[in-house]
Amino acid sequence: MITIVASTNRPGSYTLKLAEYYLKKFYEQEQLAEILSLENLPEGLVHPEMYENHKLPTWEPVQELVSRSKKFVFIIPEYNGSYPGILKLFIDACKFPESFAGKKSALVGVSTGKYGNIRGVEHFTGVCHYINMHVLPLKLHIPHIHKEFNEEGELFKEDTVKYTNQQIKQFIEF
Repeated sequence: MITIVASTNRPGSYTLKLAEYYLKKFYEQEQLAEILSLENLPEGLVHPEMYENHKLPTWEPVQELVSRSKKFVFIIPEYNGSYPGILKLFIDACKFPESFAGKKSALVGVSTGKYGNIRGVEHFTGVCHYINMHVLPLKLHIPHIHKEFNEEGELFKEDTVKYTNQQIKQFIEF
């Protein structure tokens, strides 16, 4: 099972739009996949009870999804030269080390600027290594994400389509 993490809690984000694109592509390859949008994390996540044996009842479905997932695609928007704080909070809220240890991940950086969140993806790579995740070497950086989709919500720029397809293929085989 692949979980695609739309790593922002911003409503109507391009991050979620790209996660939906990846979901469609995984389905086309007959892969079981699901989106976890950090926009839908339960209220109260910032409460100290999260660190006391994960007692927040509304967190249990999220933890169950993470626990049964074997692979994760993190779509990571650039926030202040790195990745969003909500992504760090999500990782911190998950049971450690069993939520991610030994599992596989693919990383995709996005930004409205010209670098595609290179720095944020590298920062998050360090977090993945710390929590003992295996990271697919092909990391994508998609700049100007707001110019990448056509009216149907499909990527249309030749290089972006080429490299996302290549990453998806490698991740399935990973």
